[in-house]
Amino acid sequence: MRWYVSIGAVLIASAITASDVAGVAAPNGRYRPEMRSEDKALPVVDVELVLAVDVSYSMDMDELAVQREGYAQAIVSKEFLQALKSLPNGKVSVTYFEWAASNDQKIIIPWRVIDGPETADAVAVEILKAPIRRASRTSISGAIYFAMPLFESNPYPGLRRVIDISGDGPNNNGAPVTPARETALAKGITINGLPIMVKEPSFSTMDIENLDWYYEDCVIGGPGSFVIAIKEREQFKEATRTKLVQEIAGVPAKPRVVPAQARSRVYCS
Repeated sequence: MRWYVSIGAVLIASAITASDVAGVAAPNGRYRPEMRSEDKALPVVDVELVLAVDVSYSMDMDELAVQREGYAQAIVSKEFLQALKSLPNGKVSVTYFEWAASNDQKIIIPWRVIDGPETADAVAVEILKAPIRRASRTSISGAIYFAMPLFESNPYPGLRRVIDISGDGPNNNGAPVTPARETALAKGITINGLPIMVKEPSFSTMDIENLDWYYEDCVIGGPGSFVIAIKEREQFKEATRTKLVQEIAGVPAKPRVVPAQARSRVYCS
């Protein structure tokens, strides 16, 4: 079931019941033997979070800078750290990459464990110090396909796997987006979306109206998946913080009911 979260929503962190068992169930019901509690070589985290950030040319340099600052400030925010403390293990593993065309993805932050203010500060500094870049095209499918194997290479396995995608346009390059989404969902991965809608749609950049509908209908999926749309430049930081707290806490928001006749609202390119 998918959920829609308003930016002003009040988020309450919730704990996931954990026990010292031989294996831990993944969201798709399968057990991941590498997450056995007696295996001391692999610390178990509560959430494995992939931050997939759009750097296509339709984003201007100021927007790219504010987007970076939004993620950095969200990770060190008191709300994020409080949500982290509420989790059974009090740890998440995070990686951050930027994407544009189907063959253009760049890892900015390799897998890192965040377990408190010091590690959060370190990740935030890493995000901010990397040079800002821009690239052509928008391949959401490419970002999803790139993100999936990152979980397999993560040395810090977790109880939940989440891909956090932010972008300012629909998929216009590479493979169609829905098969990529369905492949990720079959692996027990949840996808959430942060559509950026601060500019008027432009035909020259293949923009569409109602990008939030596109993300809801074509991009997100998995247990508790949700969309938070940014419609004003000033919302970047608050929306990013709200989204990360929701992803870490894993608290279902108010369900968004879409009438049956409105479910095919956009073309899923």
